[in-house]
Amino acid sequence: MLSNVVSRKGSGLRQTSARTSVAVKSVSGRRTAVAEPVAAPVASEDVFAYTKNMPGVTAPFEGVFDPAGFLATASVKDVRRWRESEITHGRVAMLAALGFIVGEQLQDFPLFFNWDGRVSGPAIYHFQQIGQGFWEPLLIAIGVAESYRVALGWATPTGTGFNALKDDYEPGDLGFDPLGLKPTDPEELKVMQTKELNNGRLAMIAIAAFVAQELVEQTEIFEHLALRFEKEAILELDDIERDLGLPVTPLPDNLKNL
Repeated sequence: MLSNVVSRKGSGLRQTSARTSVAVKSVSGRRTAVAEPVAAPVASEDVFAYTKNMPGVTAPFEGVFDPAGFLATASVKDVRRWRESEITHGRVAMLAALGFIVGEQLQDFPLFFNWDGRVSGPAIYHFQQIGQGFWEPLLIAIGVAESYRVALGWATPTGTGFNALKDDYEPGDLGFDPLGLKPTDPEELKVMQTKELNNGRLAMIAIAAFVAQELVEQTEIFEHLALRFEKEAILELDDIERDLGLPVTPLPDNLKNL
């Protein structure tokens, strides 16, 4: 039961309350105190409980993995917005990681539009090599997709509801399921959503590593992998040769700095 302490000081009123505030109104020349409800912030325990039941909570972090402590000051609306962001970035990262590998392996394939031999080398430099006729329709397609996502999931901005999702929108659920893979059972759906999140998380780490590796070594992903395998094979052979008293096979120059 809430207890309100109202004290008169001078001509004003002061009220101390956990959930109510006092507005002073003039009625027939008299000033009266009227209690008005104030929305209470969501307790952090409620946010943790909500987050623990979301898809994506998985081993080895059976609880909520929040090393930076973002949930301590967050609301459920914040968590839902972050989840929408995580799903979106994860999907883009999965496409990007696949695009890096496919682009580097099939950059000279004749069926690729506008890839007639002018595109080569690490994928981080393909952007500058693509000519006209590719980026224009791609930007239009991205704009249409993002406009649809915003219209479907994001609430109309207001003074207190800016940058918020619609209450009836499930983060990441755009209704796009052409193969009919979405389970109808809630538990099976949660498992599938967790798999998508984990693959997206891995893809975000992978694409960051792809970009860093290509910037440092200036080699394609599979080329880098093949050179690593070659170096390890030569080093293993050198160990065997030393044990047998044979001449050691020298490392080629292109492998010495790996």
